[in-house]
Formats: sequence, structure tokens, C-alpha cells
Amino acid sequence: MISRDKAPTAQETFMQMAQAAGLRGRLLVTVGILILVRLGIFLPVPGIDRPRFAEAISGNNSIFGLLDIFSGRGLSTLGVFALGILPFINASIIIQLLTAAIPSLENLQKNEGEAGRRKISQITRYVTVGWAIVQSTAFSALFLQQFALKPGPIFVAETAIALTAGSMFVMWASELITERGIGNGASLLIFVNIVASLPKSLGDTIDLVQVGGREIVGRVIVLVLVFLATIVGIVFVQEGIRRIPIISARRQVGRRVLAEQRSYLPLRLISGGVMPIIFAAAILSLPLLIANFTKNPDLANIVNTYLSPGGSGSWVYALVYLISIVFFSYFYSSLIVNPVDVAQNLKKMGSSIPGIRPGKATSEYIERVINRLTFLGAIFLGLVAIIPTAVERALGVPTFRGLGATSLLILVGVAIETAKQVQTYVISQRYEGMVKQ
Repeated sequence: MISRDKAPTAQETFMQMAQAAGLRGRLLVTVGILILVRLGIFLPVPGIDRPRFAEAISGNNSIFGLLDIFSGRGLSTLGVFALGILPFINASIIIQLLTAAIPSLENLQKNEGEAGRRKISQITRYVTVGWAIVQSTAFSALFLQQFALKPGPIFVAETAIALTAGSMFVMWASELITERGIGNGASLLIFVNIVASLPKSLGDTIDLVQVGGREIVGRVIVLVLVFLATIVGIVFVQEGIRRIPIISARRQVGRRVLAEQRSYLPLRLISGGVMPIIFAAAILSLPLLIANFTKNPDLANIVNTYLSPGGSGSWVYALVYLISIVFFSYFYSSLIVNPVDVAQNLKKMGSSIPGIRPGKATSEYIERVINRLTFLGAIFLGLVAIIPTAVERALGVPTFRGLGATSLLILVGVAIETAKQVQTYVISQRYEGMVKQ
């Protein structure tokens, strides 16, 4: 339905945030948990020869890349929260893929309502625990053990337990933010981790400019302009909506005859928001980790050449990245909007789309519109994710490596979604105040 109320301005939003006790509490919970998680990254995992470890990963950006940024430099500092929210994201990918393949999980999601969603959340937690154990054990045994002061089964077990416990705490913190704070907890944790890496990237860029002279200054300015244009494009994509007109038939309530009402059905250009980008990046990081853990030189050469943004065959990486974004965009779109359910609900309410018959014809029309919107949005997201990285390589400015368009997409998308939730709370509290009066 179309709302005639004006959205609050930024000043009004901040004033009402300061006055609303409930919103203040949610904001304090969110900020407090985010600070706590950031502090946990600097709690060191014991038994590691850290100088050797730092030397080994200093030139390993192609392998760690986004994983290190998503963990807030937790992998490079090797704290107990080194895995961060990554096991939970991987578990969410697994469960959502299984939901489309297993009828019982699909029934829980679509037909069981809130109870079904709670069961799926519980299953996701169990999968997260299992995945964190597997990931932390492999990480400890195949990679960290070479830097251990006392290598052996005891070191692997202790390190795996510490990393798994840290990951479980981060998962609990993200769910606590989602329930009692503001915004999506997992997305906000990734947001904060990316922001935490900005000072280092900016500092490295300033050092590069001071050493490189005017030529480097020009290249950095071009790269910054590309990033700004990317941010503008991201905002347009995130806010893009197709409004399908809806007409409600005349109804008689008692002796009154309600006139025909017009509204619209809003369909977002990208239904999944930033999650397709996060999932695509997580999937593409797996070959890099496998190559690093197995220590197979042939496999590592293939992965670093074709499945790394810095490899000579990076066009393969760009193509796979684009396909992954398109796939997860369609996948999320199918989970969020069901054309058949929308058509049935419109029919029950006595509403229809002008020129489209109710029922099957309506669901087919909505499905066509969603498919076109998702395709356009996914292609645009893929191009936005790839072009700045290509420009960065062409200009030879490596200081923002890893902090490319993918990170920008997540930053802008999470910021927009969180701001909308804050505005929603402000508007709801405004109406509550009017009702009490």
C-alpha cells in the first residue's frame, strides 16, 4: 500500500533516536556487542610462533583476501575470533541450498510460519558447529601446525577448540544483534570488520602517494572516482523498485460501499540485498583455502592463476564470480518472493493487476517480472563487483587490494538496510506516541 506519511528527515530521526528509550536500548546493545566482538579478534591463539606466521602470510593476499577482511583481520592477527562469522555464513549457504532440494525443509520454511523458521535457525546453528569444527581442525592441522611451538595432536585439538568456541560466540552475538539490536547481526559484523580494515588501506595509499609522486596521485584520484561512481551505482541498484499497479474491487461493508482502491506491489531490483555478493565471495574463497591446505603445487598454481583476482587468468575468476552472483540472486529471489503465494493473496483480498486475470495468469506475470528484474540486478551487481577491481589492477594501485567493489557493495547495502530499520523504529514509535495521546 502507498503511504502518504513523509519519511522523517535525518535531523528528526536523530532527535527521536535520542528521545526513544526502546531505540536507544537497541542501539546500545548493537554497539556494545560489536565492540566486544572486535576486542575478541585481538585475543591471541596460544602456542603460535607469530613472527614466522606473519612472515608467511605477508605475501599471501591472493589466498586470504576477502576472508581476512570479513574476519576483521582476524586471520592475520590470529585471534580466537579468527574464523569470525564465516562458518555461520557457510552453514547458511548449505541450509538454503538444501531447503530448495529437501521437501521437509522447504515445508518448514514456507508452510510452518514462525515455528518453521525457528526450527531452520536451530538446524543452521547445528550445521555451523559442525562446519566450524571441520574448518578449525583443518586450519589447525594443515596450516597452523607448521608455525606451532609444540606441534602435534594436542596443539591441533586445543587450537580447533579455541577457534570453534570463538566462532560460536560470534554466531551468538550476531543473533543477539538481530533479535535485540538494530539490523541483521551477521551483515553488521561483516560491515564493522570491513570498516576496521579501512585505516590500514588508507595509510598504505598515503605512503604510496608520498613515494610515487604525481603519477601515482593521478592514478589514485582515478581509482577514488571509480569507487565513488560505484557507490552511486550501488545505491541506485539497492533502492531500485518496480511498482506493479493493483486495483481492489468495490466492497460493501454494512451499508457503506467502499470505492475502488489503487495501490501497488513493490518488487525490488535485488531481493536478496547484499547476501548474493557475500555468498559468491565465500564460495570463491573455498578453492583458495583448499589449495593452501593441501599444499599441492599444481593445484595451487591452477587456483592462483584462474580463481584468484590477481592471477594472469583472472578473466576466469571474473566469469565464475559473475555466474555465482547471478545464481545466488535468483536463488534468494525465489526464497523471498513466491509468485504463486502473491497471486493467491491478491485473489483472496479481491485485488488484481490491471489487464491480468487472477490466479495462474497473475502468478506467471509476476514470475516473469521478477526474473527480468533479478537478471538485470544480478548482471549490474556482477559488473559493479568486477570493474573496479579491473581498474585497480590496470592502474597499478595495490593498496586497496581486497577492499574492492565487493566490500563497497556490502558496506553500502548494510548501511542502507540498517538506516531503513532505524527509520522504521522511529516511525513506529511516532505512531505509538500519537495513539497514547
